[in-house]
Amino acid sequence: MSEFINNCTGVILAGGENTRMPVLKSFIEVDGKTIIKGNIQTLGKLFEKNFIVTNQPEFYAHLDTPMLGDIYDIRGPMTGIFTALLNSSTQWIFVSACDMPFINRELITYMAGMRGKHDAVVPESPFPPHPPLAKGGNYAEPLFAFYSRSLLFSMEKSLLTGKKGLKDFLTGKKVKYINSDEVNKLDAGARSFINLNTPEDVNLYLHHRIY
Repeated sequence: MSEFINNCTGVILAGGENTRMPVLKSFIEVDGKTIIKGNIQTLGKLFEKNFIVTNQPEFYAHLDTPMLGDIYDIRGPMTGIFTALLNSSTQWIFVSACDMPFINRELITYMAGMRGKHDAVVPESPFPPHPPLAKGGNYAEPLFAFYSRSLLFSMEKSLLTGKKGLKDFLTGKKVKYINSDEVNKLDAGARSFINLNTPEDVNLYLHHRIY
């Protein structure tokens, strides 16, 4: 029996303009290993097939992981997700961003078991999208989520009509949300959702280890 999550491909989104960080976020080192290399290793234990969606393949070729370029010249993570869905040979993809240094294997496995007949499985964080770290509420994390190919047509339509927001796109779809209490049982402090966008984030989460 395979140890891999069935009928699913792992995807790392390595897009974005990186304007707030002096180095490529993917290559920030955490405990002696770049974020993207660590994430490739984690996803490689969960999914039989994995790839990187990037429009800068020259930076990632040395990682020996298949790469895809965006289908449409439309900025935003939804374009990368659509590209991954269109090119995947599996019904599902799991997506994570290239600047998330603490993705949790147990949480991903738990979410995979919630797919059923849904279009997507999206966890919720107790923290708002930007610091300060004020707790309370459930904030969707669509860049650490499972997506089904059943979304292909509606996602392409949204992209081509300029509606690129993932949270708005998921409204009305069959989405299984994993609430923050469930997340915390598997990933204390919701560390999977930490992303490093600025030097201040690096200082906060890596140097001071605040989470």
